[in-house]
Amino acid sequence: MTKRIKGSCTTFLVGKKASLDGSTIIARNEDGYAPLNPEKFVVVNPADQPRHYQAVLSSVNFDLPDNPLRYTSTPDATDDHGIWAAAGINSENVAMTATETITSNSRILGVDPLVDNGVGEEDFTTIVLPYIHSAREGVQRLGAFLEKYGTYEMNAMAFSDNNEVWYFESIGGHHWAAIRIPDDAYVVAPNRLNIDQFDFDSDDTLFAADLPELIVKNHLNPDPDQVNLRHIFGSATIKDTRYNNARAWYVQKYFNPEFDTEPNDQDLPFICRTNRKISVEDIKFVLSSHYQNTPYDPYGTGTEAEKKQYRPIGINRNQELHILQIRNDVPSEIAAIHWLAFGPNTFNSVVPFYANVFDTPESYRGTTGECDPTKMYWLSNVMALIGDSNFGLYEDQENLFEEHSVAACRNLQHEADAKAASQEDLPGYLASINEKMANLTQANANKLLGQMLSLGEGQMKLQFTLND
Repeated sequence: MTKRIKGSCTTFLVGKKASLDGSTIIARNEDGYAPLNPEKFVVVNPADQPRHYQAVLSSVNFDLPDNPLRYTSTPDATDDHGIWAAAGINSENVAMTATETITSNSRILGVDPLVDNGVGEEDFTTIVLPYIHSAREGVQRLGAFLEKYGTYEMNAMAFSDNNEVWYFESIGGHHWAAIRIPDDAYVVAPNRLNIDQFDFDSDDTLFAADLPELIVKNHLNPDPDQVNLRHIFGSATIKDTRYNNARAWYVQKYFNPEFDTEPNDQDLPFICRTNRKISVEDIKFVLSSHYQNTPYDPYGTGTEAEKKQYRPIGINRNQELHILQIRNDVPSEIAAIHWLAFGPNTFNSVVPFYANVFDTPESYRGTTGECDPTKMYWLSNVMALIGDSNFGLYEDQENLFEEHSVAACRNLQHEADAKAASQEDLPGYLASINEKMANLTQANANKLLGQMLSLGEGQMKLQFTLND
């Protein structure tokens, strides 16, 4: 079977002292190679977790422990090509997002080739997330899989608990490195190897045991005075200047307008700090962005060449956006929030679903491979297609839809947080709140769709009025 890799994501990470409310946050757009790849939102209870794992895209298989944790998941709606669980939060309030496809170079791949029958993107969340009790433990478990079985692709992943955020990159077929994101920092990571400065002697880094020796023995470091993993194991290609770097540039300029950088820059910083706290709304904006207020906006006023010069973050290939938040200002039973939106981010809205539940709302859970606008995945894609036809006409209505929907969900969340301690069946209560948030977001989406039809049909070319 030909391997099917979702190679176009954008990751965003926030340490607990950099976020607005003291949460740790890991977020990612899951993008596909093609516009439509139906996704669903489910809870995997321990009884439903496999005890023996057989990959679909490779022959790798192995037994899994008999004590899995419950976890949320955003898998493909159909499993013809594997599970592709993508992201989730387990019942110990540990979050994982997997994966960001990244770049490499021929030097490391010549030393440590990729493994055709190794583990890959379809597997990672399913074989790691249900068995970890901290972000650091997630890094170690994932690294052990890569060292033992190898991988057939280059990927980056992230883990978080209420205290730490870790970013992990695979290197060649069997190697890896990970770094703890400072509490006061943020990271934006497009589809390239992103880690730059790396200290092998730090408590805030983890890596394959022989990685330092591999670098020295094979003369892989081009820098005489530093260890920069991007320089050693990554790429600096013309494609990076058009496909990857500009995404990081735009997000960093949003949070740090003082940065003196350009979209083509190959050495944009990895760890960044800004002088203001970062909100979920900020994250949703940058992960929906398309170079607004620059000549490169596909919906803007630049030349046709400028509008096609750089790959935007918000794109027709967005399948789902997750913002995994572990809060520190509420009891642990309600701390984990799996914010979720389906479809292209220009016309969707994130919903703050509680993760401590045994099931998810049907309109998010019941996606199939057939178009069904009663399900949020398909409804979001319908709105995006119409919205793309005349973005300026619909933009204001979309902005109001998103603002009103998130505000209403936040209101329900505030009320639920306050009442949670008095609930005898807390997961059941939180599931009922999730259902309310799903229903109101779907109702608002249908209202927006009606407004778009009303505005758009007057612009149709197929018209002939009596006054003509």
